[in-house]
Amino acid sequence: MTAAEALVAGVRRLREAGLSEPAGDARRLLAHALGVAPGRLTLVLPDPISEGAEDTYRGLLAQRVKRQPVSQIVGSRNFWGREFLVTPHVLDPRPETEILIAAALEEPFQTLADLGTGSGCILVTLLAERGGTRGLGLDLSPEALTIARQNAEAHGVADRAEFRSSDWFSALGERVDLIVSNPPYIALSEMPGLEPEVRDWEPRLALTDEGDGLGAYRAILAGAAPRLAPGGRLIVEIGPTQAEAVTAIGKAHGMAAPEVRRDLDGRARVCLFRVP
Repeated sequence: MTAAEALVAGVRRLREAGLSEPAGDARRLLAHALGVAPGRLTLVLPDPISEGAEDTYRGLLAQRVKRQPVSQIVGSRNFWGREFLVTPHVLDPRPETEILIAAALEEPFQTLADLGTGSGCILVTLLAERGGTRGLGLDLSPEALTIARQNAEAHGVADRAEFRSSDWFSALGERVDLIVSNPPYIALSEMPGLEPEVRDWEPRLALTDEGDGLGAYRAILAGAAPRLAPGGRLIVEIGPTQAEAVTAIGKAHGMAAPEVRRDLDGRARVCLFRVP
């Protein structure tokens, strides 16, 4: 069997399983099975593949049919031009979160804290983009902190990153210039309607507060101002219908109305609060 024939068979299997992007998924899984970069797969499609690679590919397809995310199967996900280690213990980095990165990089900062750091993709990216800065990654999950440390090492920022076990601000004693967070914002009532890749495979702690989806914002906005240096910024990712509610929570804690950043679909995605 050639790689091209394997790809055709893989696309067909994933399409029959009802997956939304069978061609893209099949290509990435085949590249992983063959040990080539996804961008180079076309070059090897005419070549025959070994029985071992064929068996590996079948196994990867079987995992995908069970709706396991491709990033978990291959172990990484691209975010802001870098590959990040991904496991079932961390939220899969998403393109929407790059809106938060862009907002954070609009202005200078020297110190930052990432609340609920997960894979560390936000913290590591900001440190990598701004040499000389230092940051803290805070998370309740010890498994997530392990992954975040590994990603910091992989991208050469481990000497400027510190990771602490923390429930939001409990381990943040110092003031910082910038606080960022992509907190759990899915309401409990919305969980059953999520795609299986999210609902069944990603860490529940990173998805929902088991309530109305606003619990994390209440905690973050209640405690942010005393932890920010003068002129500091708080930037949080939000669900596309939550801008008004998050603004009201901020107002209740003495914060001025945030600047709202929208994603490519025009949906509210990030709220940026400032302290005097």
